[in-house]
Amino acid sequence: MLDPRYAYMSAYLKAEEPKMVSGSHMDRLSRVTNVADAIGIIRETDIGSYLEGVSVRGFEDIDAALWQYLAARIAHVEAFQYLPDDMRKVSRAFVVKFDVANVKSTLQGIATGEKTPLLPLGVIHDDGFSEDLQASETVQDVADVLTRSRLADFAPVVKAYDPTGGAKAKIALESRLESLYYHGLLKTARVVREGSSLAKAYGLIIDLVNLGIVCRAVVEGIGSAAGDFLISDGYIIDEKMLRDVLPYKLPDVPRRIDLPQYRDLANEIASAYDKTKSVTVIEEVIERHKFATLRDLLSPRVLSPLVMAWYLVLKETEVRNVRLVLKAIYDGVPVEEVKRYLLL
Repeated sequence: MLDPRYAYMSAYLKAEEPKMVSGSHMDRLSRVTNVADAIGIIRETDIGSYLEGVSVRGFEDIDAALWQYLAARIAHVEAFQYLPDDMRKVSRAFVVKFDVANVKSTLQGIATGEKTPLLPLGVIHDDGFSEDLQASETVQDVADVLTRSRLADFAPVVKAYDPTGGAKAKIALESRLESLYYHGLLKTARVVREGSSLAKAYGLIIDLVNLGIVCRAVVEGIGSAAGDFLISDGYIIDEKMLRDVLPYKLPDVPRRIDLPQYRDLANEIASAYDKTKSVTVIEEVIERHKFATLRDLLSPRVLSPLVMAWYLVLKETEVRNVRLVLKAIYDGVPVEEVKRYLLL
């Protein structure tokens, strides 16, 4: 017999979706030129109501408030008395992505000498070590924080990072951190209800991340050595196929991929890069496809931990979308110019 808690949480989380910022909100936001009007447009949403109560002196305040809002929403849902244990496991595994982001940001600051604020989410934050991470001055300092905050598996990857190693060292670090994160998600999928469907979703995301690693490595001229950075346990793409394209130029990559859906994606990446000559466009294209993949696989599901997985994806995406739009308005950039970066 199905645990009635799944019905309760499914109903609650699905009822949250109409309270989120939608595509129609974004269309209206494209016509405003100040933050007050923008917040007014999304006033009826949960995040808009939250922002109305925030004291704002600049974009940094808005940025901090948005991430604090996300942290508060995750904590709120995790605190539900009727939350099934496997839904909580899905949430706990998900938030490690913010630890990965914070570790990357900290190490980038060590390499460049320019520190950036950390996101107020994740295991490190929950364990009270955010200030220690922010204050880290060496790679060893970061590894020590990870060890003390229940993320000891990540410490050896960090210790192996050489901040003077350039693009190759950076891609190696980031891909190995991502690998640990995604394998943590797969481990969780093996112990929850409908875990096979969740594992499929995560496996397809690994495919996309790997394609992004390959395209970035090709653009930055790293070559065959980048094959060691690929994440294992993808769903469709064979690792050998990805390794085989590494010696080639980006325009040659698509025709060397035998899978139609990924060949089309590689073509999209090559075309976008040809227009912009910016490595960041690779991640932008990959992120759009990751969101679409998760939407197709997770959003229709109810009465299972997949409802929690989709809710978390949606809330993070909402925060990132609103952040991007408000940053454009603060900077005097027409919202229309950033709409292509939104995930809707």
